[in-house]
Amino acid sequence: MIDRLEFFIALAREQHFGRAAETLGVTQPTLSAAIKQLEDQLGVMLVLRGSRFQGLTQEGEQVLVWARRITSDTRTMREEMRAARHGLSGRIRIAAIPTALAMLPRLTTPFREKHPGVTFSILSRTSIEVLSLLGNFDIDAGITYLDNEPLGRVTSVPLYSERYQLITAAGNPLSERTQVTWQEVSELPLCLLTPDMQNRRIIDQHLTEVGVEARPTLESNSMIVLFSHIRTGKWSSIMPLNLAETFGFAEPIRAIPIVEPDARHLVGLVAAKREPHTPLVAALLDEAMALADDLRGSR
Repeated sequence: MIDRLEFFIALAREQHFGRAAETLGVTQPTLSAAIKQLEDQLGVMLVLRGSRFQGLTQEGEQVLVWARRITSDTRTMREEMRAARHGLSGRIRIAAIPTALAMLPRLTTPFREKHPGVTFSILSRTSIEVLSLLGNFDIDAGITYLDNEPLGRVTSVPLYSERYQLITAAGNPLSERTQVTWQEVSELPLCLLTPDMQNRRIIDQHLTEVGVEARPTLESNSMIVLFSHIRTGKWSSIMPLNLAETFGFAEPIRAIPIVEPDARHLVGLVAAKREPHTPLVAALLDEAMALADDLRGSR
């Protein structure tokens, strides 16, 4: 039953029999047979079939909710038994907003020093995707904003507050200033994250508050793309202070605080709200609380 539920979850995620079979490492006939056996066991049709996958039935949508819950509980049980025998081991799946990626080593490195049997899978995702993946049990934890948009039912650990800086090359307008305003920043040729990113929505919000509109000349969902364009000296950007400090901007790049307002937004670790957490997630939450204490102490 558990294996069949895992197959069903993969099919619902991929929306395609061939792709789902590939991700599971089985043949398409094996997957189709498992779904049919699950339907026979439950006495309902789960999948709308035609020449190709056409979606889930209403009963299929209900079963999907239970399937995710059951397989998650099964994973928790297996982890607890493995931890009891061998200590913490396994893989932790984390999705993080792009502006928080540079901070992640401060969480993962001390964690793995304590638990060398653990490996990590880290994805860069939008804040909406982080919560969706968490709700579908596709990740174990996320790093996202805590105070700007609704989070739903999660356990959260606040880590740090984002403060925003103008990142620009020496010699550009405003590059010799000790601070700048949001209105002044809006007049520069900017490269920013794409509008699906919450960081971009936050920037747009603060520009709107001072009566101007964000008109970036370049948008990307990659921080590396933004950094590379800033280094040409032809673009500027708006980035969180912690990100600028992590990458260690030096000459000829300037990081200048943006004020009026001096905006701050809280970023933290989130996990699905459930008891008990898996041993891996419980340990990760403990590590996040230790990191939060360390970050508060270093301010």
